Amino acid sequence: MMINKKNTWGQKLIRTVTSVFPVDKQRKGDCNRCGECCNLPTRCPFLGYDHEGLAICKAYKYRPLNCRKYPRSSDEQICPSCSYFFTDENRKAVK
Repeated sequence: MMINKKNTWGQKLIRTVTSVFPVDKQRKGDCNRCGECCNLPTRCPFLGYDHEGLAICKAYKYRPLNCRKYPRSSDEQICPSCSYFFTDENRKAVK
């Protein structure tokens, strides 16, 4: 797991509160099921892994908004393995 100043309980609270806002329209990509976001800032009790080693959510249907929308904006993205990326107005990838 990446150590980052944004990987704190305070930042988790901010991500939870701001999860009511829409996802940035510049977000592109799909989840690669790395499971890193399920360790922000500690391991989620609903995180599991399938027989191929891919992350699965045991509460997927009922997961909170901050899980559904992570990363909601480029400022929130702190997981280096995350396959989501953001483009700027010139369509350059921002990671």
